[in-house]
Amino acid sequence: MQNVPPAKGIVMKISNIIKLSFLILLVFGCGTTENGPDSKPIVTVGGVSLTRGELQAAVPDNISPQDSMAIAEDFIGRWIRNRLMLRQAELNLTSDEKNVEQLLEEYRTSLLVHLYQQKMLDQKHSPMVTSREIEEYYNSMRDNFRLHENIIQGVFIKVPINAPNQDQLRRWYRSGTGEDIVNMEAYSFQYARKYDQFIENWIPFSRINFNLPEPIVNEERFLRFSRHYETSDSQYNYYLAVYDYKLAGSTAPLGFVEDRIKAILLNKKRVEFLQQLGQDLYDEALREKIVSFH
Repeated sequence: MQNVPPAKGIVMKISNIIKLSFLILLVFGCGTTENGPDSKPIVTVGGVSLTRGELQAAVPDNISPQDSMAIAEDFIGRWIRNRLMLRQAELNLTSDEKNVEQLLEEYRTSLLVHLYQQKMLDQKHSPMVTSREIEEYYNSMRDNFRLHENIIQGVFIKVPINAPNQDQLRRWYRSGTGEDIVNMEAYSFQYARKYDQFIENWIPFSRINFNLPEPIVNEERFLRFSRHYETSDSQYNYYLAVYDYKLAGSTAPLGFVEDRIKAILLNKKRVEFLQQLGQDLYDEALREKIVSFH
């Protein structure tokens, strides 16, 4: 007969009790009364019991018996450990350390204030950020918008090697103007496996470089001296045309940081609204003598 270490044997015993006695007989049963099956304790730690009803509430409906068993067993184990940890805290902390009423009150105050502020923001604050505001902020804070990586405008096309008329595609994508763009897009929609057109939008160079089978190692050199790149693997031809670029360390163009500036301005208006809300409440409280100084 195999010997089982005492600690391991206890764990196995608890697990078996949970699985066989409680989970099968209790979790999947039904019927609820005030003093009925739902109030029957499953496990007790230090005089505090976990009831069948509490366990049933923790197990989702419409899942398999196996999943229900696993969830219930995990819930019971965590409940036991939490109660044991709380019991140790009660035994080992001083009275001052256990006095958490002030912390609870501070948390309650903070939570209620936050909920009220959010309600006022939803009801009375409809911020708008204009293009002029964005441009003015950008011009006044240009030095804060230095690029940390190279960005580009252009087009990237990934085409199967056997796709037709790729000589024409080369001419169109290198031109990047007028009717050539229209032709390039029509061709790409029909044949390309991947087509990224970012002629008017700025994107990080790394986003395109990641998709190349042979990434461009020296991005800056490529951008300064060669705006077109073609390479292949066993299945595809890859075409990259860069129509404009900005190098890392230079000032980011407005279009690249516009969303970021808008978020900054929206948050600024949010803060100003809440500050004004607080000041209005303060002024009203003084007028109504809700606040009195002694």
